[in-house]
Amino acid sequence: MKDFFNGEDHIVLALDDVSVNVSCGLHPWERHPERPTRLIISVRLFAPLTTARAEQMKIIDYDKVRNRILALEKDGHIDLLETVADRVVDACFGDKRVVACQVCVRKPDIYNETRAAGINLFRTRERWSPPA
Repeated sequence: MKDFFNGEDHIVLALDDVSVNVSCGLHPWERHPERPTRLIISVRLFAPLTTARAEQMKIIDYDKVRNRILALEKDGHIDLLETVADRVVDACFGDKRVVACQVCVRKPDIYNETRAAGINLFRTRERWSPPA
């Protein structure tokens, strides 16, 4: 894996376990808008630390990412967790200082025998393509 840090200091912002109810999934039982699927979404934002002390850096506002996650409830049906993750990634790169992000999307209530099923997506700004 390419070392995108290049030996530089970085700050990593975390937004953990945001719970949102979204119409999401390919199975017939997941396609009922009156019974949305609960998703748990966690995000990491990576940005170069360009100051001698972290407290001197202008803050990166993760409320914008949180608000986008909450707005997923109004997006209509989404077939794939990958699509959910892509929409969150777009919000992560709303701040030009963010050079990479990781988005974890989980369905905690999908199977009885497991805590959750889902995906992790790691994306660099260099490889990201903004929505058309």
